[in-house]
Amino acid sequence: MKVAVFSTKLYDRQYFEKFNLTGKHQLTFFEASLGADTSNLTLGFNAVCVFVNDQIDKATIEKLAHNQIKIIALRCAGFNNVDLKAAAENGLRVVRVPAYSPHSIAEHAVALILSLNRKTFKVYNRI
Repeated sequence: MKVAVFSTKLYDRQYFEKFNLTGKHQLTFFEASLGADTSNLTLGFNAVCVFVNDQIDKATIEKLAHNQIKIIALRCAGFNNVDLKAAAENGLRVVRVPAYSPHSIAEHAVALILSLNRKTFKVYNRI
């Protein structure tokens, strides 16, 4: 499958390539976010892989459908940036990360509380 991966950073690319060693998918990485103005980059692909800052609104979905995209894969749990009704109307499937680790979320919350308690953000700014 030919996949256009949008909003990528170096670490995204490293992990995608690490877990695609068999070459089952042809991945093309774009640093740009996907939106109506960048949807022309999807021509010739079967799927797009997007992140939270990509705006997959009705106009973008219509252009994706016109470019023969069949699936929108989200690299996040939330899908509020995707017009699901427009995706269904245009025959595009939307998949996402079902959940994040509750342990890591709790650890992050505790770290933020400690940061506020110890005022590490002020120390960081002073240094």
